[in-house]
Amino acid sequence: MCGIVGITRDTSVAGDLIKYLKKLEYRGYDSAGAAFSDENGLERVRRVGKIANLEKALEKGYEKYTCGIAHTRWATHGGVEERNAHPLFSSDGRVAVVHNGIIENAAFIKEKILPEGETFASDTDTEVIAHLISFYYENDPVRAVAEATSRLEGSYAIGVMFSDRPGEIYASSLHSPLVIAQTEDGSYLASDVLALPDRAKEIYRPGKGEIGVLSGKSVDFYDVSGNRLEKRPSEVGDSEKDVGKGSYEHYMLSEIMQQPEAVGNTLRELVYGGEVHVESVVGDTFISDKMDQIYIVACGSAYHTGLVAQLLFEKYSRVRTSVVLASEFRYASPILDKNTLVIFVSQSGETADTLAALRLVKETDAKTLSIVNVKGSSLWIESESSILTRAGREIAVATTKAYSAQLAAFYALALKFAYLRKGLSPEEYAAKCDALLELPEKIALTINMTRNKIVSLAKRIKDEQSAFYIGRLLDGASAAEGSLKLKEVSYINSQCYAAGELKHGTLSLIEEGTPVIASITQSGVAAKTLSNVSETKARGAYDVVITFEKYADICKDASELIIIPETDEIFAPSLTVIPMQMLGYYTALYRGCDIDKPKNLAKSVTVE
Repeated sequence: MCGIVGITRDTSVAGDLIKYLKKLEYRGYDSAGAAFSDENGLERVRRVGKIANLEKALEKGYEKYTCGIAHTRWATHGGVEERNAHPLFSSDGRVAVVHNGIIENAAFIKEKILPEGETFASDTDTEVIAHLISFYYENDPVRAVAEATSRLEGSYAIGVMFSDRPGEIYASSLHSPLVIAQTEDGSYLASDVLALPDRAKEIYRPGKGEIGVLSGKSVDFYDVSGNRLEKRPSEVGDSEKDVGKGSYEHYMLSEIMQQPEAVGNTLRELVYGGEVHVESVVGDTFISDKMDQIYIVACGSAYHTGLVAQLLFEKYSRVRTSVVLASEFRYASPILDKNTLVIFVSQSGETADTLAALRLVKETDAKTLSIVNVKGSSLWIESESSILTRAGREIAVATTKAYSAQLAAFYALALKFAYLRKGLSPEEYAAKCDALLELPEKIALTINMTRNKIVSLAKRIKDEQSAFYIGRLLDGASAAEGSLKLKEVSYINSQCYAAGELKHGTLSLIEEGTPVIASITQSGVAAKTLSNVSETKARGAYDVVITFEKYADICKDASELIIIPETDEIFAPSLTVIPMQMLGYYTALYRGCDIDKPKNLAKSVTVE
């Protein structure tokens, strides 16, 4: 959740704190704040609303500060009030903290670790970090941060300043991204490489239990015992969005956790100024006046993003759309002409079947567009136009963040097409663009809201031989991807069906305890899907329903109810897929499977 930055150097930092914080605004904009340190101690400024409100507050009087931390917030614990905005201070005013993540044992820390009678000024989970660090602080800031973080459960990336340590920032992270850089003019930290100066060519990432100490002249790292570490930086390159496994056991889980960043980075280049910018892709005139048919050609998970796009293109742009597996497309005699747009989707840009389909289409008058994650790949080079997703390098065979980035690109295209073809009014278009930009934070919130339940569910189903995923419309498209995730990493025979098709044969396969995972987010068919769930339950199924809070009451009889954050229902697939991805991962984990390298599979399929 949220976004953090920090700077310490010899010159004023207030302006650059705002500059870099704005690059993280996709992470949340309920409130923003900054704290500064000098020989007089700590000073803090916080404002409710977007970063612009904080920027205005810092226009005068803060030029003197050369060390500061800042934060942009998406509220999770505590309402949208100034007292809940970061940075948070300890009750004695000695410690300032900015935090990205969720502390799951905050209540326990308050009740069992901190002194009785400790007073809190906010409703946040973050404030316990500041209190805890101050509690352990005895003139050794590294030890205090190490002691405090060793007692935190959940996820965090933190920047910390002490009132008696002017010009220094302390940093640590667990399960939340944090990057640190040193340049010729100072030291920087951020939640995202994009929020570092362009001149930062090398970066550090604190490992589990490591504490970074930033001063204007150096960056040093220590372990939990206070021992100095020799840490090598990594270069910032085109594939920088790969943050590796970090403290996670597998790349797949690490990449699940990277999805807010992957989606945010992708959308940042497509949606800004209140609208979608893809004009150079195929041309406004073609979209609005000539385009009368769309083909989406892809394989595997990319094919499932196409199922989502098909429904959106047809509903809002009223363009006939077909989703075709790349391995089938060139053998199926597709009807292609000058008014046809063919969209090819591939993470690697090197998928053999997809490339073969592209080369066939190029022999016709149809227009070609690729959605690809690797600039300079064959698909990127050979397509007439391309949209680059910004998921970074994906290592796990089972795609997660690249899938989510592809969905984001399709959403942007669907909104632009709909607007140009008058399927959305200007007001509806603007509102949906705003809702789209909220997705990165809602994905992060979904991870935190559903993870514990998914872990328990995975333990329950790990010994099952089969499972079923069902849904209607966009929920059906999500179910297809969820089913694939379970089968490809856990080897459980998982199948996906349109919910209404169950009674046409599939119900015969339901036995006592069979897991049936249903997604219910689409208002027009929610009640009908619930009826289909009830049909499976009546035959002994263990039914799991993924839904919004507003449907919780009608779904209360489900064996397991998993609530996701509210969003515009056309974007629901980006949220419903998250618990499905995690279910695949944790089920495979408890079955002892090779998660990052499932048997018989490879990351980039370069043969037919």
